[in-house]
Amino acid sequence: MPLDAPTRDAPLLDAYSAAVVAAVTRVGPAVVNIAVQADRHGGAGSGVAVSPDGLVLTNSHVARGAKRILIATQDGRRADAALLGDDPDTDLALLRAHGDGFAAATLGRSADLRVGQLAVAIGNPLGFQSTVTAGIVSATGRTLGGREGRAIEDLIQTDAALNPGNSGGALVDSRGEVIGINTAVVAGAQGLCFAVASDTARLVLGELVRFGRVRRGRIGIAGQTVRLPRRIADRLGRDQPTAVLAAEVQADSPAHRAGLRSGDLLLEADGERLTGLYRLLARLTGDGAEAPVTLTYARDGATAAAAATVLPAPR
Repeated sequence: MPLDAPTRDAPLLDAYSAAVVAAVTRVGPAVVNIAVQADRHGGAGSGVAVSPDGLVLTNSHVARGAKRILIATQDGRRADAALLGDDPDTDLALLRAHGDGFAAATLGRSADLRVGQLAVAIGNPLGFQSTVTAGIVSATGRTLGGREGRAIEDLIQTDAALNPGNSGGALVDSRGEVIGINTAVVAGAQGLCFAVASDTARLVLGELVRFGRVRRGRIGIAGQTVRLPRRIADRLGRDQPTAVLAAEVQADSPAHRAGLRSGDLLLEADGERLTGLYRLLARLTGDGAEAPVTLTYARDGATAAAAATVLPAPR
């Protein structure tokens, strides 16, 4: 006699559930509630402790302008926190919670993400209990308009729903590593949620710890990670699976003056492969924010190089 659907699917559901439970067990204690007091209003969100001595990543829009910040852990521990720095360009902020011995999560490598893999969103909107939703990675390398007109780049798109108060919480893979910091939901869209990729978060974290801000350059390109079509890769004699699409090149920008155009496929920066938008952002951040960059790109089945000046990004 054939098995009915619930019985037949039970092993798959058990494996799925086990993966979600393991991820939440590992990362959940590191996800904190954040209560913010500002001049005229208060706010709340979530954050992720990334070190036992109280470094907490959250969203810039949650912490910016705060006069007082209070965090609460999953087990009810409370502590004041100071804003070490924030970066509206990535909607990330770094806090230092007073105290030590905090449960801490591990930042994974978002460059290794594959569309379709498990994604678990964890927030702490009430301070004493986590909220958990699960889905898949729908896309990587997305760009989204930010709250102040800036484009936030290198975003992970997921259908794991973000509940109110989950901004700044963790997006986690099946290994229990943080692959993104939850940031936004597209209003009016079904299941379009976004998180700042962990590779970008790690880069911003290092800059905020050292300088309290992110040293960033710009060349006037809005990019997106795309798969390099096999026919193009074969024609160009390249074996890299992905590249960066120049979705928009601003008029009279360094990239435009260097000869780049919308639709170009960016393959390398200073001889290093651009396998994702994160690679380009990393090249234009920190010490690379002031150095000219040479980009190798593909257009009409041929490759060329463009040397672009790097300008300071507006602060």
